[in-house]
Amino acid sequence: MRASLSFLVWLLIPAAAMSQVRTGVDGAPGMRVTGVVHDSIARAPLPGAWVQLVDASGTAQPARSAYADSLGRFAFDDVPEGRYRLGFFHAVLDSLGVQAPSRDFTVRRGRAARVDLAVPSGATLRSLICGERSPRDSGLVVTGAAVIGVVREAKGGAPAANVIVSGEWLEISFRVQGIDRRRPRVVVTTGANGWFALCNTPVGGTMFLTASRGADSTDLIEATIPTEGFLRRDLYLGPARTVVTRDTTTRPDSLALPARIMRSGEGRLTGTVVSAESRRPLAGAIAHLSDGPTARADERGDFTLVSAPLGTRTLEVRSVGYYPERRAVHVVEGMPPSRVAMTTFKTVLDTVKIIATQLPDRHGSGFDERRRTGLGRILTAADLERRGALFTSDAFRNLPGTRLERDETGARRIFVRSAFGEWCEPSVHIDGLYMWTLNADDIDGMVTLRYVKGIEVYTEATTPPQYQRALTGCGTILIWTK
Repeated sequence: MRASLSFLVWLLIPAAAMSQVRTGVDGAPGMRVTGVVHDSIARAPLPGAWVQLVDASGTAQPARSAYADSLGRFAFDDVPEGRYRLGFFHAVLDSLGVQAPSRDFTVRRGRAARVDLAVPSGATLRSLICGERSPRDSGLVVTGAAVIGVVREAKGGAPAANVIVSGEWLEISFRVQGIDRRRPRVVVTTGANGWFALCNTPVGGTMFLTASRGADSTDLIEATIPTEGFLRRDLYLGPARTVVTRDTTTRPDSLALPARIMRSGEGRLTGTVVSAESRRPLAGAIAHLSDGPTARADERGDFTLVSAPLGTRTLEVRSVGYYPERRAVHVVEGMPPSRVAMTTFKTVLDTVKIIATQLPDRHGSGFDERRRTGLGRILTAADLERRGALFTSDAFRNLPGTRLERDETGARRIFVRSAFGEWCEPSVHIDGLYMWTLNADDIDGMVTLRYVKGIEVYTEATTPPQYQRALTGCGTILIWTK
């Protein structure tokens, strides 16, 4: 997959030769050459780049070097008239698997020269690595993007060779016969330098990445690919101990709760949770790694996850009244603490301007229309009142196809039956917003029962297309407020 590129090989010259002052043939001082090194992928200056200036006229003059400052700026003084070639080195180029192209220019007497350098753009890199893009429209998904990166060992940071990296996404096609759902998958193996490239992935969409080698693997990492069709994502691979807990409670039916897999390790992850608006600490916020340890933030908003599995993991942070935060983190030694700024629902939701005397469905949810289809299990506010519910989560008590169970931490978890007859934790949407997997206590803290208009519970097969979530393998709960 990696493209074959031809670039100038720079000569390494002793520092004394590179730092000498140079003048023209008539003894007049030379001109000043300045520029900025830019990272086109990060859309920011590239500090620390090693810039080299060499004579391109064939006179074999010594090469000169300079380092870009914190703003990516560099300068060469007393450069004689002539033709030159400029290029740079940086670790970011190694992680991309390419070298930056050089630039030729001419220095003329009496005129300073400005020559900027840049990491190749995402479109250029995608073309070099994966070939010319030929987008394929498949239902709602257009493919043709590239995802590249380097897999490193969580212990020591060395490049990890022979690691299997896979990417999956959900494709939906609307056909006369109905809705067709597919889960395409791209799989590659890292080289000796840990480098990988996934081609023909979704453009401007979401996919899920994972790296594995034997028993070691990362979490399933959610990645959003920019519309330009190029994403760089490095991964860390580390070992984890697996502990399986099983449901031993005697039940009246044959469907026991699924075994819960917990992963632990030698890692340690620290962080701080604050409000994005006021910047005040969010005491009591819950932070946990997927299938890993959980911690609660103290009065300063600080949390520490101990015995965490090493490698790239998914961190989830929740706090009552705030939109849940989910992000990829690297559990490796030397990483700085994570800082999570959480947004309130008021900030996330668009302002609603009422222009009618009565608005039966202010969310445009289609709740009333779906209630007539009979595909899912629908509960209205009147149904909840008849059932004697006191909290929103009471809706799932004794509801066919759902269960409320306490886990070993005391949290009440909601389960629904999957398409294969097993119990699983569904994804949750509140007023159309995807909230990931919430437990019963989270739902009660976010939605008060008297404000509930209706609740919908679906299996994976019957979930409305607009609420389908890739790779969950489970159903969906939709909660609508008045």
